[in-house]
Amino acid sequence: MRLDPFYLIVDSAAWIERVVPLGVKLVQLRIKDMPEGALRDEIRRARTVCAGAGCQMIVNDYWRIAIEEGCDFVHLGQEDLAEADLGAIRAAGLKLGLSTHDEAELQTALAASPDYIALGPVYPTILKQMKWAPQGLNKLSDWRHRVGTLPLVAIGGLTVDRLDGVFSHGADSAAVVTDISLNPSPEDRTRQWIEKTAKRRGDPA
Repeated sequence: MRLDPFYLIVDSAAWIERVVPLGVKLVQLRIKDMPEGALRDEIRRARTVCAGAGCQMIVNDYWRIAIEEGCDFVHLGQEDLAEADLGAIRAAGLKLGLSTHDEAELQTALAASPDYIALGPVYPTILKQMKWAPQGLNKLSDWRHRVGTLPLVAIGGLTVDRLDGVFSHGADSAAVVTDISLNPSPEDRTRQWIEKTAKRRGDPA
């Protein structure tokens, strides 16, 4: 499996409607603490936009709803993985991405036979309080060796200026949240990410 090198993470269908049409090809919908009915509406809105734009959408956490809504990709953190029914996820045909932060989590993730592994935070991040120190590029290289041919996603504190570093240390895809969502012009910043990753995507120069 191949992931797009630009992995956008947003927290609403409105964000997807805003930036996916610019050319985003991989997006994770990560919503926390929302009533189920509203969450399903968000997923449906987001799927409609992504389908029209040829963008792969990944649902974060809510694997049961992802199955029921006919989604094709789910991402789980370690706590969610411990409670998830991997058999049901696979039986529904969903691809699976997993977060890792240390050696123990990597072993747990690999045992679940995911479709990709994410490592973070590579750099300091303001997105949420993390109990893990920044992993750094050397850890990314180590993870590259350990995961073999599985796609490897770098996440945490990534900016356009840091992309060359994470790709040269083995990442297949770079996940971004605040570098776009907190930018004064998210649309322009999204275009910069698309342009910066174009050669890795195989787009014409």
